[in-house]
Amino acid sequence: MTHLRQRMLEDLQLRGYSVRTQQVYVRAVRLLAEHYGQSPESITEEQLRQYFLYVKNVKKWSRAASTIALCGIKFFYEQTLGRQWTTLRFVRAQRERKLPVILTTQQIRRILDGVRFERYRVCLFTIYSCGLRLTEGCTLKVADIDSSRMMVHIKQSKNRKDRYVPLPQKTLGVLRSFWKTHRNPVWLFPAAGRAGKHDQLATATRPTPHGNVQTAFRVALKRCGINKPASVRTLRHCYATHLVEQGINLRLIQEYLGHNSPRTTALYAHLTQVAQQQAAGLINRLMDQL
Repeated sequence: MTHLRQRMLEDLQLRGYSVRTQQVYVRAVRLLAEHYGQSPESITEEQLRQYFLYVKNVKKWSRAASTIALCGIKFFYEQTLGRQWTTLRFVRAQRERKLPVILTTQQIRRILDGVRFERYRVCLFTIYSCGLRLTEGCTLKVADIDSSRMMVHIKQSKNRKDRYVPLPQKTLGVLRSFWKTHRNPVWLFPAAGRAGKHDQLATATRPTPHGNVQTAFRVALKRCGINKPASVRTLRHCYATHLVEQGINLRLIQEYLGHNSPRTTALYAHLTQVAQQQAAGLINRLMDQL
């Protein structure tokens, strides 16, 4: 590890950034250095300006990827190196207003049935049935499951917030059955190791990698022939939308998802099939009058 990388990691730790944020910020600086083939310390402000133009116009990064790159690079130059460059103040990722993809429960069942390995299928099922983020699902621990209260304790997630989410009875049964296949004392979804051997799960010291779960979802989506740009995050959107369709209060859904603002959660009220059908009915009656 280089001195600059170590210094940046220490600065991130001192400011209380999560391990995941540390990783993506350091990666953003590494990609910048690899692009120019030189130490980030020697990169000029003009080079930085050209890099952001490159990722916007040539690479066409998404807003999320551009924002992460900007935040990581800005932290490195302003906090670690102490450089207050003008470029870092006016570079902004363009705001996107996209509605999430929503799947029906039948489509979700088809996708889960198409997942080859049980550990990924159970992980994806848990993510959907509890409305979890990908990281939250992969890093669930045995101690996080409170079967007496039928709740899942999500610890230090986004913005370092704890929350409790309801644990469906079926999910508890599925998790218990799967855990008995490996009996890892810490992780519900332990990593299988480089060789992918199931017998390594019991002694695994780290959770299953996020990328493996994402790949398993993409393969299953393609296999079942659903032509929608869905991802693992789609399962969380579906959870919220399906809860709204069942009449669950938006304030409760906000707590389950860990949203800071009710406006974020209110989006799902407009994505439900009931709301769409009601709107379509009103529009049809209006057009019939012409």
